[in-house]
Amino acid sequence: MALTDEAIDKIKQMILSGRVRPGEKLPREADLAAELGLSRNSLREAVKALSLINVLDVRQGDGTYATSLAPSLLLEALSFIVDFHRDDTVLEFLEVRRILEPSATGLAALRMTDEDKAELGKILDSVSVNSPVEDFVATDLEFHRRIAQGSGNSVLASLVDNMSLPTARARVWRGMTEPRALERTMNEHRAIHKAITSKDADLAASWAMVHIAGIEEWLRTALAD
Repeated sequence: MALTDEAIDKIKQMILSGRVRPGEKLPREADLAAELGLSRNSLREAVKALSLINVLDVRQGDGTYATSLAPSLLLEALSFIVDFHRDDTVLEFLEVRRILEPSATGLAALRMTDEDKAELGKILDSVSVNSPVEDFVATDLEFHRRIAQGSGNSVLASLVDNMSLPTARARVWRGMTEPRALERTMNEHRAIHKAITSKDADLAASWAMVHIAGIEEWLRTALAD
């Protein structure tokens, strides 16, 4: 197990065991590192990773807290019980995305406001095939998040959002290793946006299916190779 993964697991166990309860402040960095037998660098990386998925709340000048796990955050705690670093688990996330996102995209085509559709276009315009892969994937995540929100169903939006994050690393990998992956992604995003703008729910859902299935197919092939 990588050092950062070990650190993440130890912090998760602290919260799951009740050592630190939701909403409570974690011990200061030096004390926590000593208690868990971790280096401070590994601890920092673990805290950063867990803050990205809203398990921890880092408050500058105050400290780090376990989140309250309010209803809006409960689905994000799925990352507690799923080891999303395993490639086979990433495939399972992609399978779920392939089930959920076409429905969310079809609803977004019918429910998004004109203003939200325009903002979606601006997100696409903020990167190009020459952008750093990390920036491209960050924009990719935001694009899918906005569409999920545009579905008008908060539960569906939370599910889509939390199925998307654990696949981000695979998408970075794809962008760095597959020829023309970024160009293909941009073209598919444009097609999805055009269908949403045209209020064509069936076409929007179809393009979303093609888009997610393409990522899934690539990862299956890459793992087989």
